[in-house]
Amino acid sequence: MKATELRTKDVAGLQQELSDLGRAHFALRMQIATQQNSNTAQLKRLKRDIARVMTVIKEKQVAAK
Repeated sequence: MKATELRTKDVAGLQQELSDLGRAHFALRMQIATQQNSNTAQLKRLKRDIARVMTVIKEKQVAAK
């Protein structure tokens, strides 16, 4: 996911995206812990996506002030 795609969404859409990514992060951690998924690179990519969404949310909140 790219930051330019995220910047076109409103804050409510970004909050929903963050919630979905959080659930996916939990599920992926459980898969890795139970050794059902050996691709740990997905975890790194997912964490970066979460940080990217949080950054765009913060940018929008600061710009609204």
